Amino acid sequence: MSEVLTIGEAMAVFASTDLDVSLADASDFKKYLAGAEVNVAVGVSRLNHSVQYVTRVGSDPIGQFIQTELKDNRIATDHVQVTDEYMTGLMFKQKVSHGDPAVANYRKNSAASHYSATFIDNVDLSDVKIAHITGVFPALSPETLQATQKLFDRCSENKKLLKIFDTNLRPALWDSQDQMVKAINHFANQAHVVLPGVNEGAILVGSRDPETIADYYLGSSEVTHTVIVKVGADGAYIKTKSGVNEFVAGFKVDRVVDTVGAGDGFALGVITGLLEQLSIKEAVRRGNAIGAMAVQAAGDNDGYPTSKQLEHFLQAN
Repeated sequence: MSEVLTIGEAMAVFASTDLDVSLADASDFKKYLAGAEVNVAVGVSRLNHSVQYVTRVGSDPIGQFIQTELKDNRIATDHVQVTDEYMTGLMFKQKVSHGDPAVANYRKNSAASHYSATFIDNVDLSDVKIAHITGVFPALSPETLQATQKLFDRCSENKKLLKIFDTNLRPALWDSQDQMVKAINHFANQAHVVLPGVNEGAILVGSRDPETIADYYLGSSEVTHTVIVKVGADGAYIKTKSGVNEFVAGFKVDRVVDTVGAGDGFALGVITGLLEQLSIKEAVRRGNAIGAMAVQAAGDNDGYPTSKQLEHFLQAN
């Protein structure tokens, strides 16, 4: 049994090792495990918490690579389905000296995009303490949209289970921005804790102001009791229905290697902090720390720390 459950599409990312060279011209690549939710699963496991990952992969070499990586990272694979019918998704990522790297996704009609809502019936939630769900998985297809709703429905039946939703927008995966906004806000209203970013807030609620974003989600749902708005390198803003209203500063980083995976690092910091019964402020501080550590490594999740590494980072900062 696992403390944390997350659902998503795991992919292989082929990361260029050619600095500041376009993906079209790059010739050397290194293969990593990638995917927003699997990044969180890797980080949760690295901090010695049990985690279950729900997905579907093809019976191809990329799917085999993902299964091996999950097992090597001590992530439970009871609900990783393997199919001969569809291929596993993959992506290519640029290496840059500053800014966000260009990425190219090859995930249309992937095995994960054909994950049916009926599969959710077999997922054991009895011992799960936190369910982590993002806006990426429902964007893949009408099937994954339905599966995400089914998971929310099942999680809501377990009154002890905390539902955390990371808005994690992927506009290219949706048919329209209007569809994306309606779907993401619909799922956010079913979560206890919502994790939007200020840039996402501009799209989802029409404001980049952290308190305005928080007020929107707290005011539009009877379920949502905590909103944590990510403000990039500056930190994060917390507002809760119980009265917390506070900004938690980020950590200074001397050199940014790769920004991909920072948001997922923040999420896993909050998740593990709450599992360890830290205050919401300390859980967010942990999230800020792991996000800062993540941007100093090349892989999507290579910078996520062990417990000792996290302790040393917090002591040093």
